[in-house]
Formats: sequence, C-alpha cells, structure tokens
Amino acid sequence: MLPDSSTHPKVYSIPAGAPFVDMLAAGIMERVGGDPMALAGVTVLLPTRRACRALQAAFLRRSGGQPTLLPRMAPLGELDAGDLSLTEEELPDVPLDLPEAISPLNRQMTLARLILGADGLSATTAQAVRLGADLGRLIDAVWTERAGFEKLESLVPENYAEHWQVTLKFLRIVTEVWPAILESGGETDPAKRRNLALETQAALWQAAPPPGMVIAAGSTGSIAATTELLAVIARLPQGAVVLPGLDTGADDTIWDAIAGDESHPQHGLSQLIHLLGVERAEVQPWTDAPEPRGARARLIAEAMRPAATTEGWRELSGVDASALDGLTRIDAATSEEEAQVIALLMRHALETPTKTAALITPDRNLGRRVAMALARWGILVNDSGGQPLAHTAVGTYLRLTAELVASRVHPLALLALAKHPMAAGGRDSADFRAAARALERVVLRGPRPAEGFDGVLAALEQTERFDHEEQQEFLRTWLVDIGQRAAPFLEALTSETPLADLVRAHVAFCESLAADDELTGAERLWRQDDGEEAARFVHDLLDAAEGFPAIPAKDYPALLDALMSARAVRPRYGLHPRLFILGPMEARLQHLDLTILGGLNEGTWPPAASADPWMSRPMRRDFGLPSPERLVGMSAHDFAHACGAPEVVLTRAARVEGTPTVPSRWLLRLETVLKALGLDGAIEERGACWLGWARGLDEPDRVQPVSAPEPRPPLTARPRKLSVTEVETWMRDPYAIYARHALRLRALDPIAADPGASDRGQIIHDTLDAFVREYPGLLPHDALDRLIALGRERFGPLLRSHPDVWAFWWPRFERVAGWFVDLERERRPRIRPLATEVPGRLELSGPGGPFTLTAKADRIDRGPDGLVVIDYKTGTPPSAREIELGFAPQLPLEAAIAAAGGFSGVDKGDVAELTFWRLSGGDPAGEEKPVKGDPAALGEEARAGLEALIAQFDDPSTPYRSRPRPAMAPRYTDYAHLARVQEWSSGGGEGE
Repeated sequence: MLPDSSTHPKVYSIPAGAPFVDMLAAGIMERVGGDPMALAGVTVLLPTRRACRALQAAFLRRSGGQPTLLPRMAPLGELDAGDLSLTEEELPDVPLDLPEAISPLNRQMTLARLILGADGLSATTAQAVRLGADLGRLIDAVWTERAGFEKLESLVPENYAEHWQVTLKFLRIVTEVWPAILESGGETDPAKRRNLALETQAALWQAAPPPGMVIAAGSTGSIAATTELLAVIARLPQGAVVLPGLDTGADDTIWDAIAGDESHPQHGLSQLIHLLGVERAEVQPWTDAPEPRGARARLIAEAMRPAATTEGWRELSGVDASALDGLTRIDAATSEEEAQVIALLMRHALETPTKTAALITPDRNLGRRVAMALARWGILVNDSGGQPLAHTAVGTYLRLTAELVASRVHPLALLALAKHPMAAGGRDSADFRAAARALERVVLRGPRPAEGFDGVLAALEQTERFDHEEQQEFLRTWLVDIGQRAAPFLEALTSETPLADLVRAHVAFCESLAADDELTGAERLWRQDDGEEAARFVHDLLDAAEGFPAIPAKDYPALLDALMSARAVRPRYGLHPRLFILGPMEARLQHLDLTILGGLNEGTWPPAASADPWMSRPMRRDFGLPSPERLVGMSAHDFAHACGAPEVVLTRAARVEGTPTVPSRWLLRLETVLKALGLDGAIEERGACWLGWARGLDEPDRVQPVSAPEPRPPLTARPRKLSVTEVETWMRDPYAIYARHALRLRALDPIAADPGASDRGQIIHDTLDAFVREYPGLLPHDALDRLIALGRERFGPLLRSHPDVWAFWWPRFERVAGWFVDLERERRPRIRPLATEVPGRLELSGPGGPFTLTAKADRIDRGPDGLVVIDYKTGTPPSAREIELGFAPQLPLEAAIAAAGGFSGVDKGDVAELTFWRLSGGDPAGEEKPVKGDPAALGEEARAGLEALIAQFDDPSTPYRSRPRPAMAPRYTDYAHLARVQEWSSGGGEGE
C-alpha cells in the first residue's frame, strides 16, 4: 500500500545529543499553543512503552508537576484493536475485525509437537521445544520482512548442499501444516497480527485523516509495516514523523556510502527517509534548539564513518579537544572489576541531587554484577532485562521438585530441594532444613543409596551414625512424609501421562511441599514478583500443553528449563528513581545525565551474529531476511545515540570469564580518530582514577603475613592412642593429628560419592583376605576362577551401576588375581599364612602416661626363618629412604608389635621379613617389594623413635605444626585449608 503522494511528507529530526522526549514535548507544546484541550487531541506513537512513560514524565516536568491533559500515546509495534482509530462509518476494503494472535508459548508447544512427529528427526522434548522457539522466531522474521514462505520453493535448491535440502523439507512444517492449524483456531502469528494492525491503521488514516495532530517519533523504520504507517503519517494534514538523531552534517559522498553500508548507524535512517520520499536536506529540526554537544557528535560521526570513506581520517578537521568534554573510557582487567567501577560511578552520581545515571549494555551478566555491586551500599537497582524466572527462588523451586522425581530421588536433588527456603512440608521451614542437614550427615554422605525414597529409607535403616536415639524414627517419618507428597507426581511422571496432567501433578506436589505450619503452599508459593510470574507461566503452560503427548521422565526437567528460559521477572516496586540498568532497546529515547556504555567488546556490543539453524547466509539473502550487518547497524545506532548524553563513560573488560577479549570495533575506530587528531590517551587518562578507587574498595590498608599455626593443646587433650598409619601422619603433619583428635574434626564424605581409589583398594583387600582365609593351605587347581568369583562378589553392584568400574577396575583386578595366584602357588610349599586383616596393639609409656599403638596387618605368614609381615598396596609403596628416615613407619611398627606378641592369634616371634605387595594391575600386574634391612632392628628403631615422639609431644609446650618438613609432607591432607597452608607456605602449599 503506497500513501497518497499529493501531500509532501513532513519529516523532522532531533539531534542525538538533545534530550529526545523533552525536545519532543517542547515541540508539541509549541505547535498546540497554550490550549490545554488541544494537547489532548494529539496522538503520539513511540517505539516502546518505556518511551511512552518517558514522554509522560517529560510533559510532567514541563508543567512543573501541575495536573495537565496529556496526548494519547501508544507504542508503534504493539497496536491492538483498542488503538485503531475507528470512524463512524465502516470503510470499504479495510477489515477491522483482526484475528487474535496466538500466544508465544502456545505456538512454541504446538510447533514442538509437530517437530517430535516429523519423519527422520530424533530429538528430546527439550530440544524440540527449543527448535519450536527457533521456528517461531523464523516465522516472525518472515512476517516482519514480508518475505512470504512461498519463496522457499524458489531458493534454487540445486545450488545448496543436501543437508540444506533436508532443512527445506523440514520447513514444510511452517509452510503447510502450521497455516492450517492457525486457520482452524481462528488465530494468527504475533508478527502478522502486528502487521495487520499497522496496515489497518495506515489504511484508516489515509482514507479518513484524524482531526488532531498525529506524530510518530523515535522510530528508525526497521519493520516494513511500520515504515508504511510512517509514510502515511508524514503526509497527513497534521501529521509529522520525528527521527532520532539524523546526521545532517555528513557530506554527500559519505551519505551515499552510508546508503550502501548496512552496518552504519545511519543506514536505517537513510533507508527510511528514502522510503518516506524526502531528501536529507528536506528534513527539518523539530525545534530551534541547537545541538548541545555538536563537537562530540562530529567526533562520533567521524569514528563511525563508512569503511569506504575512511581515507578521510588522514585529513581530519573541525574536531578539537572540546569534543572530549564529558567523555571517559575505562578498560578494566576483568568483568568483575568492570562491574565494580560502574557501580562506583553510579554511586557517585547519587552525590549530586536529581542527577540520573544508567548503565546501558546488552550484557545481562554485567548488569546483574553491577546490581550486586551496588547492593553493598544498600542500593537496589532494577535491571530492565529482569531476572530469568528459572533463576528466581520460585523458579528454582519448580526445577528442583521436577529434578527430584525425575532423578529417582538422587541425594543431591533431595538435599537441594529440602534445603530450599520454599520447602517446608507442613513444618517450620527452619526445622525442615535442619532435618535435611541431619539426613545428609547420617545417610546421604558416602555411597549413593538405592533409587527412590525406598532406597533412602533402606539406607536409613542400615546406618548407625545417629546423633541421638530418637533421630532415626524422626528422619524416617520426615522422609516418608515427603515421599507421600511426591507419590502422585512420581506416578504421573513414570506413567504415560499427558503433559498437561503431569504439570498439574507437579504443581500439586510443589504446593503440598511448600506449605508450612502457618500458610498453605499456594499462599507461600505464588506471592511476590517471582511467584506471580511463575503462576502466569504455569497457567500459560497448562493452556499450551493441552493435547501434548506424554514425555519421558528424564525429559521433564530439561523441558521446564527450556520453557522458563524465555520468562523474565521484573520487580514492580522498590525501584531506584535515579539509577537504571538498561538494555540498548530499553535505553532508546531515554535521556540521562550520566550514561555508562558497558561491555564494549566485540561479540557483545555489537553482538556476534548468531548461527541460523534453518538457512545459510546466501539463503537468507535470497529469501529476503535481514543480513547480520543490518543488525550491527541497528546496534551501532543505539551506541551512537547513547554517546550524545552529557556525561558518557565507555567501559570494557580485557578478560571475561578468564578469556581475553577484543575491544568493540567502535572503540577501535574511536581510538584511530583520536590518534589522528593527536588526542589519543585523553579519555583513558580520565578513567584511571576510577579504576584505582574501585580496586581500593576491597584492598586492606596493610597486609599482615600470617604465620604457620602452632597449636599447643593441654596434655589432657592430646591423643593417647594412635594407629600405625596415624603415627606416619604424626611424623609428616602433626597438625592433622591435632585437628582430628584434639579438635575432633572429620572430613565429610562426598554426597552420593562415586567409588574412588580407596574403595578400589578396600575391595581388593577384602577379596584377597577372603581368598586366603578360605584357602590357607595348598591352592585348588581352579584357584584363579575362585578368586575372580570372590572379586565379582565383592565388587557387587558397582560392576552394573558404574561403567568405569567395569571398564577400568575390573580388568586390573583380573590381572592382579592372576599374579597373586601364581605367587601363592610358588610360596605355599614353604610359607604358611597365619592371619589376615589381624588387629594388634602395643602398650607404650610416656611422661604423660600410657600410650597405645594399634594396627591392622593386611597379612602375616609363617616362614622357615620367622614371621613375614605383608602390606598390600594398590598405590605406590613408600621409598626405602622414607622408611630409613622413619617417615614410613607402618611395617617397622607392625614388626615391633609382632615381636611383642601384640597381634591377635599370632604367637610372639621373630620377624624375618617385611614386604610390600604392590597390586597395580598394570605392567607388571603385581610386584614384591621387600623392605631393606634387618626387620628386628627396624622394629626396635621404630619403637624407640615412637617413644621419643611420645615424650616430645607429652610436653605441653610442643606445638602441633603443619608440615614441619615440607619435603616429607603427606601427598594429601584433609586439614590443609584449616591450617591455611597456602597463606604462609613459601612453596604455595597444597590445593584445597
């Protein structure tokens, strides 16, 4: 539809450096004169609802806060039936009964259902939902550009690879199936509905111009239907189009180059005025007010000069140092430091009454970081992008309840849910979380229980680690109650339940578990901003899920995540009146005293071109969809327009998430222009002080080095009983003995721990122990088969539940078993096993009283020359040097116990040999490593050394130092972080 060309279009512009809405309001007031009723007859169309609110505030400022009638305002892209200007008589060929737009979630779910049913496509439910969202964006892009899906058949498929032909076949979902679904429901796509509203409004105004003034302001005409409406408005008798920041100072050569450069900030306006039918020289200023920062506007225009004309940078003129007034650049080392600097800038702005400040960035992570940094001063700022629903308290609760049931009550999922503030189970929420912590300590730390609530209950029955007698029954009741609340949801998830019914069961479980001792679950769950948004989400999902088939249980949490990712929670109250965090789109037409443009790195601003899942770049061009350069141009316009604020700070981080970054192309262009002008480094110098202040916020006045701990507990708190392995720890790291025995601290096992090296060693030890006990004499002919059978019994369910155990541990054990049987056949005729896993003890004396040494020998044999003490090692045995120096006293101390007759069931006797059997399962599978030296002498030396050690530590002035001999420090300790090793050790200490 082309507008009537009999009236010349009236097009105006407001400079980028001027406060757009204030200038717009001033121009409107000037045109309507002093008649307040005339203002009510004005219609103003703006790009966004935020811009409408900003214009309302501008009129309020002009009236001095006095009540006044306002123009009718509406966002251009969101016209609906209520916004259409209806005439008294129905106009021919202008349908006013527009179809309703299908809800985005309903469309996404319907498309996902079609994708799941497509031939030759294998996708999970969550993948199908995400593809449905991508298809929805493609549909909206096609309607926005008015490309028409009929063009798909004319894309010359033979020019493309076979996988693109498969894509074209897949897209028949939107060309053939989807239109029929919309028609049957009497609905249409949101973008098409918007086009229809804009086209209808244009037709109505063209046929019957409204009596009052109509002004379309701030639009760049990025939507084709919007451009047509703007063309009609520009030709209305009282119509006007007001452009944001048209560059009227560029010469014709540059302007011609802009027309062909889609990435230029003025390209969209160039195309728009061409479609409106006006020349750039015909565009008039909206008011007589001059450009307030003309020098800076000239500088930014030069920096954004089209690539084809950058030779002009060699002879720059007309720009001086005044262009840098109010312009600062800050390059932070990290994104965290960038957020700290920005927060400091915004906090400083509050020192000036009425001063406003905003961070404008497309990086939502940076926005969240700044909001958190401002919270240190008690300043709450709303991020216009909102917080993803999935990351809010209620959104997380919905995800955790789904994960609990889908994971068959995995311990991590159970604890994460039980410790969530929303979970109460009809009790006080603090008591509920205390029960969860108790269950964690008693049952869930260590190997994972069997699946389901029954598995956790079975583990609860088997454990003995209770704090008091009533705890087991209390935890059983608590766990059974949760299981009963979850049972309907679990049944729905594990059966062929349609998605809508599954969501209802999920919500019922969420509400049941959220109830506390005062409020119902619904009262606690659906309140606050996140609760209300979650309630809307659930309502929309129930509506969209009708007719959706049952889904696999494992897909449900991922499906929920995929659907919630598109929902954001924006607080309605408690927002700061002078500080803002805005995205580039939300910041359009806003005017602030201090504007901080953050995240100016390539790939962030401008954003990196996203990969199109449906079409290649040539296909998009042939199909009529916009190129990535056009999106860059729109982003560049946002950047250039924001640079017109009174104070502008440009920030970036040299590294983001540890990855080096590249400055935005616009910063690099600005650097080049400033260097050509001899002004390089000027704007960076202004930002240096802010970096210093931000870094100083968290730097202490002075750093006092910490010394190594030297605890000296009283003699009554010092241990009087240690095992031989603990004696080794005592030698290498006395602090670990202090922490374990004096402080009584024990490292917690991991939650649902996977089997580790210690488990592998224990299983092999148990298997060899059982074999030697069962066959103490000559071995049967099938000894290897019997040993492997015993190993399979000891490995048990690990072989089925852990593929890595089957793939890595079991082959090594088979090799160990073969080596072990061969060695035993060779030894048995001359050496007889006496005991395995045998406990022993030795009573010693010290200045502080009796001291007990305990041990459990892996194996003791009787040889022709005396006792043979064997220690199985699945790891690396200690070196001869460590044994000689006394830092590996295990076997020598066991020799001392054996010589004193301290092992149960083993008569006192001389020790003829001490040996380690290394059972690695590698090459070789096993290895005998006898300890060098006379066993009896080693035992006596070890005993004497231990008695000296006891005497030393019975002195209350002897400290329990951490790693007194770093070269002999243990490879791993549970207490390095408690001893703050990394803070005082010159070698950097150990990792935690």
